[in-house]
Amino acid sequence: MPDLDLAPLECRVLGCLLEKQLSTPDVYPLSLNALVNACNQSSNREPVLAVTEAEAQAAVNALIARGLAETWPGRVLKIAHTAKPTWNLSVQEGALLAELLLRGPQTPGELRTNTKRMYAFPDLAELEACLAALMDAEPPLAVRLARAPGAREARVAHLLAGPVAAEAAPVRTSPSAAPGRVEQLEAEVASLREELGALRQAFEAFRAQF
Repeated sequence: MPDLDLAPLECRVLGCLLEKQLSTPDVYPLSLNALVNACNQSSNREPVLAVTEAEAQAAVNALIARGLAETWPGRVLKIAHTAKPTWNLSVQEGALLAELLLRGPQTPGELRTNTKRMYAFPDLAELEACLAALMDAEPPLAVRLARAPGAREARVAHLLAGPVAAEAAPVRTSPSAAPGRVEQLEAEVASLREELGALRQAFEAFRAQF
């Protein structure tokens, strides 16, 4: 059984391999170049990285040594993960683990939204059951963190890089709650109300002509 003390770049590479197998199966396994591009995506990644081929290759070699990746020979060497058979992961569990590896701790609601490109959970009940399977695995692959002060939901984190302290996992600010965002939305609503009022006045003036 692989030890659960992966370096951050090993987590990124493994997350990308899990993700691409589910989201773009027609191009999986990945060439080293495709894997580098996946690691450096600006979408669905936190943090955004600038990984070189040499760094990605080193991470792949480390995962192979751990028994979590393998190479497929061919005209272009391809790279695949072996996490699913190693930990007996379902498609749903693979999608959740990939998302946690790629974007860090998230609430169940965030996970349901962010895993849609890999698997569309029909409801939170199925998602919670899959999270429970990851938490109850031997060794545990995920943990539910203590709810942060003021937060509505507790977040879930992966354990592939070792134990996670709740205070060490930063809380991301929702875009709708970002500074200035609420004021901007309120201003837009007020503007729309003014436009609607003007349209109503114009319509009443038009109707009065008949």
